[in-house]
Amino acid sequence: MRIRLFAARNMKEILRDPINLFFGLGFPLILMALLSLINANIPPEANNPMFETKNLAPGLAMFGTAFMALFTGMVLAKDRTSSFLTRLFAFPMTACDFLMGYTLPMLLITAVQAVITLMAACAFGLPVTVNIPAAVLVTVLTASLFIGIGLLCGSLMNDKAVGGICGALLINIAGWLSGVFIPIDLIGGGFKTVAHILPFYHGVAAIKTALSGDFGALPLHAGVVLAYAAVIFLSAVLVFRSKMRGDKQ
Repeated sequence: MRIRLFAARNMKEILRDPINLFFGLGFPLILMALLSLINANIPPEANNPMFETKNLAPGLAMFGTAFMALFTGMVLAKDRTSSFLTRLFAFPMTACDFLMGYTLPMLLITAVQAVITLMAACAFGLPVTVNIPAAVLVTVLTASLFIGIGLLCGSLMNDKAVGGICGALLINIAGWLSGVFIPIDLIGGGFKTVAHILPFYHGVAAIKTALSGDFGALPLHAGVVLAYAAVIFLSAVLVFRSKMRGDKQ
């Protein structure tokens, strides 16, 4: 009950800012329209499938989840640097309870965002199949990585620092190293190696395999993302617990 009430409060905080709604729900749609327009003007002889809807939709679904790190980190950092969380520490809630209260609204927003993005992709030519719900679920799992990053940064930094790290820096890194904007396999070399080590590329690949129905390849890509997410979440819990103990003393 306490987690649910805290999560509801955090949801209201996020939805109160229209800029959050624009970047979380609207920005991927704008990118979808622009990149689809670019794809329509690429000559067929170029043989460049990068911006085809079947490849574009999974990338933008993953890219949209990167904003969850910013939203999560900003709300947590503002609460932590004000007296709000200090007062809540008097209630019998653990560090995991608090962080779940920040996580649950983000997972719900991600699900809505994924549905909107994939439905928009269908309007641009993505086939409507029974695999779309699976792709939405995998997108939500991918979002856990970015939510964990937001929780960790929000536990360590103030809101301005979170805006810089989880905003411009992380979103750009996720965009470039996931293959949303550039063909990683075509570039190859060290760039491809780094992209395959980090989880962002695997997030896109997991959504793409779910969308295509290639579930045999899904565990590998989803496993990499969830392994990173688990380590980051554990780090966030330990840091937040340390902050709680420090504020109580």
